[in-house]
Amino acid sequence: MIFKILTLFPEFFKSPLSSGLMGRAAEKGLMKFDIRDIRSYTEDRHNRCDDYPYGGGSGMVLMPDPLFRAIEDAKNDDTRILLTAASGRLLTQEIAGGLAAEKELCIICGHYEGVDQRVIDRYVDLEVSIGDYVLSGGEYAALVIIDAVARLIPGFMSNSESLVEESFEKSLLEYPHYTRPPVIDDMAVPGVLMGGNHGEISEWRMKKSIEITKRVRPDLYKRYIKSKILGE
Repeated sequence: MIFKILTLFPEFFKSPLSSGLMGRAAEKGLMKFDIRDIRSYTEDRHNRCDDYPYGGGSGMVLMPDPLFRAIEDAKNDDTRILLTAASGRLLTQEIAGGLAAEKELCIICGHYEGVDQRVIDRYVDLEVSIGDYVLSGGEYAALVIIDAVARLIPGFMSNSESLVEESFEKSLLEYPHYTRPPVIDDMAVPGVLMGGNHGEISEWRMKKSIEITKRVRPDLYKRYIKSKILGE
């Protein structure tokens, strides 16, 4: 998988993409990161990438010219182009799974009040939001997208079984986890987890997943109930 990132702040990505699992995956050749500075595609001496919006309003908008040149230079027939945007589709595990099947992703990091609509109309395949809140730049969202997608690429996770029992699989949040010691400050690990009966453990974990999802994410719980009714 090749990730191409178009950004105003290329230095932002150096440490996150070279550390931990991500760094090791890159070293193994499972993925490649191609970080490109949008400013290098400007044609004025000030390397200007933003301008005031037509029609007035606060904030600035990323200009189309530098992005047109950057995208044309980055894309090929295998490239799917994403834009980080508050108005985009909410990133889900399902979307991440679909993106993990692509050969190459080009992520445009939105900034300021957004990008000129003509960039979206001409090039963007998918606008992606990571939540209903405002960030200071699309670089943060790009990292979330990259991590969500990368961990689904075969070989990224050292234990592939951990992908099966995760939050959001089957529309349920994950059950509670415990490790040693068995008791700390009078708080004990649930006995069922210590008994070695795998059937009872699985039943307990499912029950807790349902309880947590119903309490914390009622929207997911409704989706889970719907899937059960439909037999999915």
